[in-house]
Amino acid sequence: MSSVVVAAWVFACTFGGAVAGLVLQAKLPEHHRSENTKDVVKLVMGLIATMAALVLGLLISSSKSAYDAQKAEVQQLGIHLFQLDRILVRFGPDATEARQQLRRIVATDIAHTWKAKSGAVLAVHQPIPTQAEGDELFDRLSSLPAKTDALRLAQARALQLLTGLGETHRLLNEQASDSLSWPLLVVLVFWLMFLFVGFGIFARVNATIAVALLIGALSVAGAVFLILEMNQPYRGVMQISSTPLRNALPQLDR
Repeated sequence: MSSVVVAAWVFACTFGGAVAGLVLQAKLPEHHRSENTKDVVKLVMGLIATMAALVLGLLISSSKSAYDAQKAEVQQLGIHLFQLDRILVRFGPDATEARQQLRRIVATDIAHTWKAKSGAVLAVHQPIPTQAEGDELFDRLSSLPAKTDALRLAQARALQLLTGLGETHRLLNEQASDSLSWPLLVVLVFWLMFLFVGFGIFARVNATIAVALLIGALSVAGAVFLILEMNQPYRGVMQISSTPLRNALPQLDR
């Protein structure tokens, strides 16, 4: 489901809860609005507010950490691709086909992971069509003629980098799957809705109160939107940039 749609639902639930509280305030019997009743309800609201704040903070923190980790891994992929290509250059014409194949794999993977020119988003968890080419590239690198000790060391380093690239790519594919706990998010929204109902019950209706409740609901919806966006790092408005990999492509042609 779209992050915008979920955030809109969260806003509707929270602000709707506040409106329901304002309506309920006028219909409650007088003995339900006594100071003793207000104190107890406020204590319960404080408890729920604390739990909601902890859960919301936890979700934002974990989503941001995962997002930053994947962003760093994409940047590392770009660096390792450049290093691998520079090693292959040392083998001269013998590595020309390997470099061309490496470029094809990288270009295909960029198109597979990020938006295509048509704007369609490809699922990153689908089988990668270049997997067989990756295995073939590994065999091609293994068979490069290493006539000196320096070239043999370079060949070993190239195979190590290629293996590391494959492992990092597989890790990115696993991390890209939606890791958000939807039951936890549903419970969180229920808590927030109850809080806004309580805010509405004890608020006096005026323009300032209405604006405050509106801003509060928008803030909560915005927080949920950020959580959802960071949990889908290869699409949406906060997608991780493919620039590190795209910048490596011209190097593979030199």
